[in-house]
Amino acid sequence: MSKNLSNQSTFAEETKTKSADVSESQEVGNGIASSLAHIRDLTSSLKHQLQRTLKDIQEINLQTRLLSFNAQIEATRAGNSGQAFSIVAGEMVRLSERTAGTARIMGERASRCITEMASTVDGIGLSIQGTRLSDLALTNIELVDRNLYERSCDVRWWATDSSIVDALTRADRPVRDNACKRLRTILDSYTVYYDLVVCDLKGSVVASGRDPQYHSIGSNQSSSVWFQMALATKDGSEFGFQSVHREPSLADGKFVLVYSCAIRERGDVQGKKIGVLGIVFNWEGLAQTVVNATQLSSLERGQTRVCLVDDQGLMLADTENQLTVEKLVLPDLAVLFSKSKGYHVADYRGCPHLIAHALSPGYETYSTGWLSVILQPLALIERKP
Repeated sequence: MSKNLSNQSTFAEETKTKSADVSESQEVGNGIASSLAHIRDLTSSLKHQLQRTLKDIQEINLQTRLLSFNAQIEATRAGNSGQAFSIVAGEMVRLSERTAGTARIMGERASRCITEMASTVDGIGLSIQGTRLSDLALTNIELVDRNLYERSCDVRWWATDSSIVDALTRADRPVRDNACKRLRTILDSYTVYYDLVVCDLKGSVVASGRDPQYHSIGSNQSSSVWFQMALATKDGSEFGFQSVHREPSLADGKFVLVYSCAIRERGDVQGKKIGVLGIVFNWEGLAQTVVNATQLSSLERGQTRVCLVDDQGLMLADTENQLTVEKLVLPDLAVLFSKSKGYHVADYRGCPHLIAHALSPGYETYSTGWLSVILQPLALIERKP
């Protein structure tokens, strides 16, 4: 049991370790971003200095040409004696014109180079930030996948517990009280669950680990997705699942995931079905902790949205707390589900955003299939750090 991630402290340690790794990566990324920002500032300064220098050259050329024109006028008045000076004045005009042309060409070429340099620096900065955010997105979904893999193991294991099997094969009160006691013992160690419930084949709850709190014994769960899925399993190696939803009867309306498994005679995975075990998982305790703990700077945190969505874009976890209420609307959402990890720039809420994403990689034999997304305004990136 101590090795199972459902233990709250174990999950906290795992999150802490992941966060430390990401934090170290973030420090490196911030250092690079700071250097790029310095290069961007130097590039901008160089552009302004070049513009001032070219303006000075234009003013000098203008003065030179005015002097040359005046010299030509005076040379004409001087007649034959001023011819030599007239020739020099004419050459000065032509030299001024060549200087102006050369300065213009130099300015155009330098401006193109500076623009390209600034674009390259911005591209590198965007690449660093996009890679960092997509790494954070991957870390989030990996934590969720690994933790939920353990849920699928828990339900299949506990469905074979003798006290749970006895509660369905022997209907006397002491036996069912013993099953409730066993479920409470499990819940005391696995604090990420709201409740564990045992149902008969008609869906009636006959035992619960938290009945004094949720009063679930006697309720009927036959219409629940998780109950029906468990009854449809072929053997004890399979399990049922109901995605994120509010659970009024088993968890006082809190957001939960429910995993289920058919309980079989003698606890044999090939035995005849005699009931269903449902384990009611505290979804917000995991998901909201993960998205809210994403390693973002104080500047980023107030303007960056971190979320987990299903294949319809429904918010399953969200730093804006829109669970199961809002859908993530992106024109290319389906494309994101075809890629394991990445980032791109697209309009979101009327302005360009860097959209970093990572698809559920799965853990062992389990995968949620969900998408982890981080959305950050491009304007925020351009003025970092």
